[in-house]
Amino acid sequence: MTVPVEEESFASSAPQRRLGLASAIAAVAGESIAVGIFLTPAGMAKSLGSPLWLLIVWLTVGILAICGALTYGELAARFPRDGGIYVYLLETCGRRVAFLYGWMCLLVLDPGLTAALALGLASYAAYIFPLSPVFTKLIGISVIWALCALNVISIQVSARFLRWTTWLKLGVLAFLVIWGFALHLGSWSNFVPFAGTRSSSLPLLPALGAALVGAFFSFGGWWDVSKISGEIRDPGRTLPRAMLLGVAVVTTVYITISAVFLYLVPLAKVTSDETFVAQAGAVLFGSPGGKVFAAIVIVCVLSSLAALIMSAPRVYYAMAKDGLFLHSVAEIHPRFGTPAKAILIQGLISSVLAVMGSFQQIISYFIFVAVVFLALAGAGLLIARRRGSGTAPAFSMPMYPLPLVVFLVLMSLLLILLAGHSPRQALFGVVVVLAGIPVYSAFQRNTARTDDPVLGRTKIAEEV
Repeated sequence: MTVPVEEESFASSAPQRRLGLASAIAAVAGESIAVGIFLTPAGMAKSLGSPLWLLIVWLTVGILAICGALTYGELAARFPRDGGIYVYLLETCGRRVAFLYGWMCLLVLDPGLTAALALGLASYAAYIFPLSPVFTKLIGISVIWALCALNVISIQVSARFLRWTTWLKLGVLAFLVIWGFALHLGSWSNFVPFAGTRSSSLPLLPALGAALVGAFFSFGGWWDVSKISGEIRDPGRTLPRAMLLGVAVVTTVYITISAVFLYLVPLAKVTSDETFVAQAGAVLFGSPGGKVFAAIVIVCVLSSLAALIMSAPRVYYAMAKDGLFLHSVAEIHPRFGTPAKAILIQGLISSVLAVMGSFQQIISYFIFVAVVFLALAGAGLLIARRRGSGTAPAFSMPMYPLPLVVFLVLMSLLLILLAGHSPRQALFGVVVVLAGIPVYSAFQRNTARTDDPVLGRTKIAEEV
């Protein structure tokens, strides 16, 4: 029987499921473990003043991430299409809320993080090979476009690159741990007292609050693998496993790296994040330690950047398919089978922010509202279960609703800490995101109310 033209177009406009479990795990671990693994432990250790409390904080955030992985794992099984949090908000909270999340990601968060990682990578390269500020920016922008081109040409090739860089990163970090402990380069006395706090540490409650926020953002990004659900084979089974295994790897890495740093450098000698890394590098590798660590950071940031550029454009692609962004962005490249226009948009905005160089402060204004969306998408599982939304899930959360409750309680605590620490930034971020409501209305007016098999749109449902 001849396939109708409409069905043929629709099939050609959909991305192919080509990625397996290894690529999904690499996306989780690759994006989460970046430069923060070297900078965060120092500040946490200094403020807490206790190896025990440092371990407790990492384990607490690890539990939060595992409960989140269980939550998002079931959501991914119910709604196995590209877009991640955007899709979960669309299906459970309505089009307006989903659009506001995508609006925030498109304009600020994802391109800003991309620019920050790229310029961070370039700055470490400039530490090894002295470069001018202009050439340093050119390197950062070149890395962005090289990874964008790789993602346009082939999702399989870009996933292979992500796997290689992630396994290299994990191997290098494992080498640091083994090198430090096996050669007895530090002292176990640095862990004493293990439970008691040092006199130079902050009061426990403020120290715990700051440490929890820092640890959470060091873990950040494990949920982004859900954005490529539409390109993962058997996502209902693969994504939950990838999230859980990836989070377990990240938790283990942060605990072991923090332990070896404390073993190498006494807390009393820690003055700042940067000097802490330099001190550890000097103990491990002698005078070239700073440059060796700079090279290690470049590897870590490169895989994180590769994962971000792979996942972020899928949100814009999903929005366009639903009529909430430019229709042409929903097109799949006829030769490469990738959402090329969405990827190019990511590269363009990131490059502009990198040239401007004033995005770090802008990103900080949207951290609070980003966590709000993250928690809201998780809470959407309650709505999805009550309605029976989505496909029959291949994965269901064990011990439901306990992991979900733990996730939402800890996320609520995090929001309280963020709002208390930076109330003006939190309020500004919320106001700017809400400013997207008129833009949403404009897209709604221009969206066809009939089925369109090419773009994959369906008749617009009544708002939740």
